[in-house]
Amino acid sequence: MTTDASDAWKRWHEERVESVSAPYGPLALTATHWIEDYPDGRLPDIPGKWVAEPDGVVLTAAGADGLTVAGRPFAGETRLAVDSGPEAAARVALGEKRLVVLVREGVWGVRVYDPASAARRAFRGIEADPYDPRWSVPGRFTPYDSARTIRLGNADGRERGFDLAGELVFPLAGRERTLKVARRADGGLWAVFADATSGDTSFRFRFLFPAAPDAEGRVTVDFNRAQLPPCAFAGHFICPLPAPGNTLDVAVEAGERRLS
Repeated sequence: MTTDASDAWKRWHEERVESVSAPYGPLALTATHWIEDYPDGRLPDIPGKWVAEPDGVVLTAAGADGLTVAGRPFAGETRLAVDSGPEAAARVALGEKRLVVLVREGVWGVRVYDPASAARRAFRGIEADPYDPRWSVPGRFTPYDSARTIRLGNADGRERGFDLAGELVFPLAGRERTLKVARRADGGLWAVFADATSGDTSFRFRFLFPAAPDAEGRVTVDFNRAQLPPCAFAGHFICPLPAPGNTLDVAVEAGERRLS
């Protein structure tokens, strides 16, 4: 069983490295522009005029700007909604770059993904600990009566709402521990946590994505699959910081630690 789990972890790690280093993976993000910060609609190093409205972004550009929309040269005006698909399939492009429209709490923005980014060229891998079964423990998820939205600082220095679904309790290093967690669309859990290694031998916080709990709330908490947040690969992501109480007083010497 341990060998099978170790082999599965190796495959997971290889897939993670492949994913983050893909042409439009996290390492390719070179900018996140919030349109409200540019009242004239002119975003740095991006042609065209970008105007945010309550229900979308209006892009106006000339043919000479070199933009394409849905794969075709663009001139004129068009309304853009949130890009919900993979970054490589973003509706607007500038050569090999993809311009991804997003919105957070009613604030519209544009992200720039460039396969030729310096971070992608410099990438040498993810430092991670080998699989250790001691860091995979049984846990129990207890949902709140209703979702709780709290305000959390984000990696970009702004504060945003974060929906917490409940608490995950598990034994670790001889004690019962608790993490506040969110629910993902597929029913799985999402914990943003720090520990005694954070900011020292690992990034300042990490993400953990346990599978969906069973009908009795049981779930495996496997810190071997703790992973770096997107902002560890590019400073233009807006990752939420750990919720109060989500800093463990134990050194979690497992999972992804930092970039090699």
